[in-house]
Amino acid sequence: MKALTANRLLDGEVVFWKAGQWVERFADAELFSDDEAATAAEAHGKNQPTVVVDVYLIDLIEAEGVWAPISYRERIRALGPTNHLAHGKQAEGGAVIEALQHAHGAARSTGRVNLIKRK
Repeated sequence: MKALTANRLLDGEVVFWKAGQWVERFADAELFSDDEAATAAEAHGKNQPTVVVDVYLIDLIEAEGVWAPISYRERIRALGPTNHLAHGKQAEGGAVIEALQHAHGAARSTGRVNLIKRK
């Protein structure tokens, strides 16, 4: 599975794609199978070029019954700053935040590499 992520131009916030709009929480992100991921990235990234920047797919792994990014970098982006547990998105708590904090793996996201190769 994969999710589509970007940075919002207005404030630099990490955002995720869900049903036609960008949302701030990873828990709300739309998940794509490997087959539909490339098509989704191209379609959603090009439709809103002035809203977000650096649109790319991230690889996900199942952790504690929910999906979490494989890459440590992407888990940090989904949780917010790492300086204190009471800061950022991780302060919201919940099952998805717990899974993100305990997920394992350090693989590099192939979605971004594939998009770069196509250009």
